[in-house]
Amino acid sequence: MKTTLIKVGLDAIYFSGGHIAMRPFCRGIGAILTMHHVVPRKEARFAPNNILEITPEFLVRVIKMVRRKGYDIVSLDEAHRRITAPDAQKPFVCLTFDDGYRDNLEIAYPILRRNDAPFAIYVATSYPDRVGELWWLALEEIISKCDYIGVLMAGDQQHFSSRTLAEKQEVWDKLYWWLRNLPQKEQRQVIRDLCARYDVDLVAMCEKMIMSWDEIHKLAFDPLVTIGAHTVNHFALAKLSEADARAEMVTSAEIISSYIGERPKHFSFPYGDPGSAGPRDFEIAKDAGFLTAVTTRKGVVHKEYADHMTALPRISLNGNYQSLRYLDVFLGGTAFSLKNRMRHLDIA
Repeated sequence: MKTTLIKVGLDAIYFSGGHIAMRPFCRGIGAILTMHHVVPRKEARFAPNNILEITPEFLVRVIKMVRRKGYDIVSLDEAHRRITAPDAQKPFVCLTFDDGYRDNLEIAYPILRRNDAPFAIYVATSYPDRVGELWWLALEEIISKCDYIGVLMAGDQQHFSSRTLAEKQEVWDKLYWWLRNLPQKEQRQVIRDLCARYDVDLVAMCEKMIMSWDEIHKLAFDPLVTIGAHTVNHFALAKLSEADARAEMVTSAEIISSYIGERPKHFSFPYGDPGSAGPRDFEIAKDAGFLTAVTTRKGVVHKEYADHMTALPRISLNGNYQSLRYLDVFLGGTAFSLKNRMRHLDIA
């Protein structure tokens, strides 16, 4: 229902021409696009994580569209230069991928290389180290294959029926957001217990889904590719102590440097919403020496962000909104300006 309402709103803006009329006031100077997976379309009955997937065909169309609209596709280094430059610059788009999935190498990379499109991949280092936990994918697998699920919640054993598609979605909605709001170490212990109980191999999942360090190393040699940091354990940093949050940022940069020979200058906050990264974490990223840090706060980049380079907004290329019509509205900035009451900054 929420997705449907958002699409109705986006269609209203598009077909009314509001995104065109408001573009001079709302577009800003550029946009940073968020992606995770680029994979062929799948016809799965239960696939709550498909919001993290776009098709190869859509990626090609996005590249062509943004250039047709007059945007330069640039690296994060160049985006940093343009945001902080005193003079007006041509509008830009940055293409960014979170986590380090293997399909970024096998499917997205050939497309981006053919189109001479710079892009960045933010790596959470525990994943190529094969000790990370892709807990949202594990949860989907558990619910998908089980008719009943038992979970210890707040000291009380809860049981859920997950036989039908509707029940599976209901269980997902309850457990996913419960896990998202838990303290981070407790969250991971719960998912480990669930995986042990329902025979899901977290290590095998990492090996299948995430690039190895050798693959990341090879990508890093291409001038089109920027390797950024994404913490060690993919924790929501706002839920950690200041010392632990700083350690996640700094250690991930040091680990990446040891493998590719260069310390990453750019950072992405896991999850990236206001409950996962806030002003304290933006300052830590700045203190840790990152030139930029990106969130998932929705918006285009305005010139005001020159003073807040570690709190940059992004536009998600969400699997539920694979339409150039919606992307056109997003790039125009109108939807975000209306949501933010015409404020350009979202850093609180």
